[in-house]
Amino acid sequence: QVQLVESGGGLVQPGGSLRLSCVASGSIFSIYAMGWYRQAPGKQRELVAVIDKGGSTNYADSVKGRFTISRDNSKNTMYLQMNSLEPEDTAVYYCNTVPLRIGGTWGQGTQGTQVT
Repeated sequence: QVQLVESGGGLVQPGGSLRLSCVASGSIFSIYAMGWYRQAPGKQRELVAVIDKGGSTNYADSVKGRFTISRDNSKNTMYLQMNSLEPEDTAVYYCNTVPLRIGGTWGQGTQGTQVT
């Protein structure tokens, strides 16, 4: 079973930056496109950034120009550089495949990414 471990969340002021990391067990990064999802309090989980196996990226309009997704397949690690953070970015951030795998599980996410 693939395990996904997210880290790097924290408390920042508006306009600040954070860098999230996602480490996966196994060689999932060489097989799947990967993405960062987020779930704000009281809202559904949404996909905010995607990177495919070739390194092409796509972003939700709400984060375009502020967030940058990257991956290091040799380290089974993916990153999300978040700049110019806004209160609306407050959420728990998760990494996972895009699209989601049938039977795939979620990590615990980065707790407490909060912009106040």
